[in-house]
Amino acid sequence: MRPGRKPCWFSTLPHSYRAVRMNSVCYDCCMIIRQGFKYRLDTSEAQSARLRVLCGHARFVWNHALAQCNEALATEGQYVPRYETMAKWVTAWKRSPDTEWLKDAYTDNLQQKLKDLDTAWQRFFKKVADAGRPQFKKKGRCRDSVRFVNFAKYCAVDGNRVKLPAGIGWVKFRKSRAILGEVKNCTVGFDAGHWFISFQTEREVDNPLPKATGAVGIDMGIQRFATLSDGTYCEPLNSFKRHQEQLAKAQRQMSRKTKFSSNWKKAKARVQRINHRISNVRRDYLHKASTTISKNHAMVCIEDLQVSNMSASAAGTAEQPGRNVKAKSGLNKAILDQGWYEFRRQLDYKLAWNGGWLIAVPAHNTSRTCPCCGHVSADNRKTQAQFLCVQCGYVNNADVVGAINVLRRGEAHLSNEGLDLARFACEVNGAVMPSAAGTC
Repeated sequence: MRPGRKPCWFSTLPHSYRAVRMNSVCYDCCMIIRQGFKYRLDTSEAQSARLRVLCGHARFVWNHALAQCNEALATEGQYVPRYETMAKWVTAWKRSPDTEWLKDAYTDNLQQKLKDLDTAWQRFFKKVADAGRPQFKKKGRCRDSVRFVNFAKYCAVDGNRVKLPAGIGWVKFRKSRAILGEVKNCTVGFDAGHWFISFQTEREVDNPLPKATGAVGIDMGIQRFATLSDGTYCEPLNSFKRHQEQLAKAQRQMSRKTKFSSNWKKAKARVQRINHRISNVRRDYLHKASTTISKNHAMVCIEDLQVSNMSASAAGTAEQPGRNVKAKSGLNKAILDQGWYEFRRQLDYKLAWNGGWLIAVPAHNTSRTCPCCGHVSADNRKTQAQFLCVQCGYVNNADVVGAINVLRRGEAHLSNEGLDLARFACEVNGAVMPSAAGTC
């Protein structure tokens, strides 16, 4: 908080309310926005070769540090070493005759890779959503990247050029949009045959005002990607499904080539380009949908979906094989094709930037509860799309009913915490000032 600012009233709210996935500050506080700007690099052959060497150094350090962490974890009574311990391993590897070539590496890249490994272990132990156990990285099968910190000291941006240390020099990039804020660090990575650079920036915004009014609940699905409580909905894009045949054909052609031959490398590059296109198309759709919703609503209630559990395999074991494995496999593929977790993540920070907030509520029985009489029964939803209450006869689309119940649960959560809903009203009338969300 800036000197002279009033204490933030949000800090007086109940802890359980602040634990919801939203970051709010009062109007007397400032908001720090951290944003990434990604561009494609136009590197020379020498610069590409140098970047490949730096990525190789970082990949080696990751793999060897991960191997020692696994050994420590397997030893009884041991724990995974933290970054401070792993940093000493790099010093020992540089002094070893077998790995003294690491002296040619850029130290900041190695340190940042160890910090990433430490973060990955902590996310795994805390069981963060979609955070699995750290895996080994193999050349050609992972997105190689290196991070350059202390940007103001060792790097610089001049128009559409960026100066990078470690013997790289000035590199042109395709500046498709302006870079907002102060650049703190940058990450250079290789993906689908091209080098990309991502600048992490930081800027301060005073008094973020809500740019929209109204609250809405969202029900996520497959037939309808996102159904809003006002009756509108977003059609699913199904990016993977649209490119599935093209990808399968390219993979078959790759399997017929001699491994590591020139034709095999060309076929592999074709597969990577298709996968890159699938992810880009999905990400673009999610950005457009989340931007529209965050700009038109001040409060959004969404289901707290456990995507990893919903998309778990039903194959079972040899002793206890699963049932309807093929159908469940198709359902898992459709769920993962939607990008629900990424959509929620984008809604979270975009609502914060626009002065709104996001509330995640439990998802159980949202499509089986009658919004008219409150009766809960599986018979209320005999079909996938139609909702018919067996008690009061209320009829509506099942996804709309789910969205209405999600909105009501979000409002009930505020009420149960003893909060004044009028204070969080999505109206700017000069008398009651709604909360403004921030990222810091």
